[in-house]
Amino acid sequence: MARGLVVGDLRVQVLERAGACRSFTVVWPGGAVHEAADGFLRTYEGSGTQRTYAFLLVDHLRWLEREALALDRVGLRDLQRYMGLAGAKVAGPHGEPWRNGKRPYGRSALQAAAACLKGFYVHQASLGVNRELGEQLSRTRLPTRADRRRAFLGHVSRELPANPLAPPPVRRRHPKMLPEGARDRLLAVASTARDRLVVTWLSDGGFRIGELCGLHLADLHLREDASCGECRVAHVHVCHRAGNPNRAAAKTKPEWSMEGGVIRGGLIKRASPAMVHTYFEYLTGEYPRPGPGHGMLLVQLAGPGSGQPWAADAARGMLRRAGQRAGLGRIRPHAFRHILHDRCPGRLGREPGHRPGRGRVGVGDGRGGDLRPRRRARSGVRCGAATRVG
Repeated sequence: MARGLVVGDLRVQVLERAGACRSFTVVWPGGAVHEAADGFLRTYEGSGTQRTYAFLLVDHLRWLEREALALDRVGLRDLQRYMGLAGAKVAGPHGEPWRNGKRPYGRSALQAAAACLKGFYVHQASLGVNRELGEQLSRTRLPTRADRRRAFLGHVSRELPANPLAPPPVRRRHPKMLPEGARDRLLAVASTARDRLVVTWLSDGGFRIGELCGLHLADLHLREDASCGECRVAHVHVCHRAGNPNRAAAKTKPEWSMEGGVIRGGLIKRASPAMVHTYFEYLTGEYPRPGPGHGMLLVQLAGPGSGQPWAADAARGMLRRAGQRAGLGRIRPHAFRHILHDRCPGRLGREPGHRPGRGRVGVGDGRGGDLRPRRRARSGVRCGAATRVG
């Protein structure tokens, strides 16, 4: 992704919408909208995918301009050459180097770029532009055993979409886990109560970093028998808000509402005693008084932006530096979710029968145990499985 001011080249334009929402499109150097790219990106309006695809697509469009290729003249081999220049292992000559001075895409970025290019050219084919390429990209494959297990009604699947641009899958027996004892070592080097709260909540709650940084104080029901009536023990409502000042937002978007100042709905995660303890330590010792007005949980503690909402990138940087001080290497927030799922496989809502929407997700008690709610357990469901409420 390009950083800073782009002059004389295709660029991504951010559009501020009502309600603090943002949209992304691609414009020509003179400021005119790139119609083909804009039409494709509009299909992802309101999702985080639009931003990712905008920056991936603008790099490809710049490459097309350099190669003097029109959209109706692009072939599958041209796209394979571009993927090879971006970092994929593609046989054959790739042409003049591209992205000089930049690191090649990693595996995840290559998968996202392949999905973006396939979606873009299939969308163009649906409009009558380069239908031959659209047919080549619209391939299917037979489902594997893992595909059948993963999908709802997977046993009746006969074919799945395939992407000839995507890198070959790599079987990894185990997800990227945190080193042994990483939680305690990170807590030992954390310099503030806010940082200890982040480590504890990621470890016990299984939050995504966007979910954690997007929490508001009103989302926290850290007492038994809260007035929402949706969970008897201490819990947190994860609510998707597109207009947060720090641009952090939950990935999942179950319905939620505020009635009489009480949050109801969203994704409900039970809170462990350790989470409650670090919350009160942070709130009584470091949270600004009087309240900053935005109502968000995590705030900056120093500098000119003191009291303002804490961004997800800042939280990632804190974990990275803490991991280096603790001798653990680079720590990524998502690794905490793997640890939680490994301790109790049903906690993140992945067991058979889980339905997306308003649900409960269990958490640990800080020692790897399970904190069960005082409600009748369903047969065959363990570890606070995510279920629909109401």
